[in-house]
Amino acid sequence: MPATPQPLHPGDFYFTPEGYMVFTEQYHRRRGYCCKSGCRHCPWSFGREKKKPPSGATGS
Repeated sequence: MPATPQPLHPGDFYFTPEGYMVFTEQYHRRRGYCCKSGCRHCPWSFGREKKKPPSGATGS
Protein backbone atom coordinates (compact mmCIF):
# COMPACT_ATOMS: atom_id res chain seq x y z
CA MET A 1 0.00 0.00 0.00
CA PRO A 2 1.54 3.37 -1.01
CA ALA A 3 2.13 6.03 1.62
CA THR A 4 -0.44 8.81 1.84
CA PRO A 5 1.05 12.15 0.73
CA GLN A 6 1.19 14.78 3.47
CA PRO A 7 -0.67 18.05 2.87
CA LEU A 8 1.71 20.96 2.34
CA HIS A 9 2.00 23.70 4.96
CA PRO A 10 3.67 27.13 4.76
CA GLY A 11 7.44 26.64 4.96
CA ASP A 12 7.37 23.07 3.61
CA PHE A 13 9.00 23.95 0.29
CA TYR A 14 10.49 26.67 -1.86
CA PHE A 15 11.29 27.09 -5.55
CA THR A 16 14.84 27.43 -6.82
CA PRO A 17 15.68 30.08 -9.45
CA GLU A 18 15.59 27.22 -11.99
CA GLY A 19 11.98 26.45 -11.01
CA TYR A 20 12.53 23.26 -9.01
CA MET A 21 10.40 22.65 -5.91
CA VAL A 22 12.61 21.81 -2.91
CA PHE A 23 11.16 20.31 0.26
CA THR A 24 12.51 21.75 3.52
CA GLU A 25 13.64 19.89 6.63
CA GLN A 26 10.33 20.91 8.22
CA TYR A 27 8.41 18.84 5.65
CA HIS A 28 10.75 15.86 5.87
CA ARG A 29 10.52 15.72 9.67
CA ARG A 30 6.72 15.88 9.59
CA ARG A 31 6.63 13.12 6.96
CA GLY A 32 8.68 11.04 9.38
CA TYR A 33 10.88 8.87 7.17
CA CYS A 34 13.72 9.07 4.67
CA CYS A 35 12.84 8.43 1.01
CA LYS A 36 16.54 7.72 0.22
CA SER A 37 16.54 10.12 -2.74
CA GLY A 38 19.37 12.33 -1.45
CA CYS A 39 17.13 15.33 -0.74
CA ARG A 40 18.89 18.65 -0.17
CA HIS A 41 17.37 19.17 3.30
CA CYS A 42 17.23 15.56 4.50
CA PRO A 43 17.36 15.56 8.32
CA TRP A 44 18.64 11.96 8.19
CA SER A 45 21.69 12.97 6.08
CA PHE A 46 21.07 10.27 3.49
CA GLY A 47 23.52 10.44 0.59
CA ARG A 48 25.90 12.93 2.17
CA GLU A 49 29.51 11.84 2.27
CA LYS A 50 31.32 12.15 5.57
CA LYS A 51 34.34 14.44 5.28
CA LYS A 52 37.66 12.91 6.26
CA PRO A 53 40.46 15.02 7.70
CA PRO A 54 43.19 15.71 5.15
CA SER A 55 45.91 13.08 5.16
CA GLY A 56 49.22 14.20 6.58
CA ALA A 57 47.62 16.78 8.87
CA THR A 58 49.48 17.34 12.11
CA GLY A 59 47.99 18.39 15.41
CA SER A 60 50.82 20.76 16.44
